[in-house]
Amino acid sequence: MADDDENTAPDPTQNAEKDPETWVTGDEPMTGPQKSYLETLAREAGQELPGDLTKAKASELIDELQQKTGRGQ
Repeated sequence: MADDDENTAPDPTQNAEKDPETWVTGDEPMTGPQKSYLETLAREAGQELPGDLTKAKASELIDELQQKTGRGQ
C-alpha cells in the first residue's frame, strides 16, 4: 500500500505557481524585492524598467528578463 501513497503524494519538483493574472493581490504595486531584482535584471539586459509595475506585471517581467539574461530556470 505504500506504493499507492507515494503515487498520490504531491511531487515536490512540480511548480504550483499560479498565473500572475489570476493573483488576488496582482494589482497591488510590486514589492521591494521584486523591484530590486528587476533593477538588477534590467541592468544586465540593457533595458529600462517601466514605472509603477503591479505585482503581476513585475512577475511576468522577471520571467521575461530571466530568460533574456540567461538566469531563467
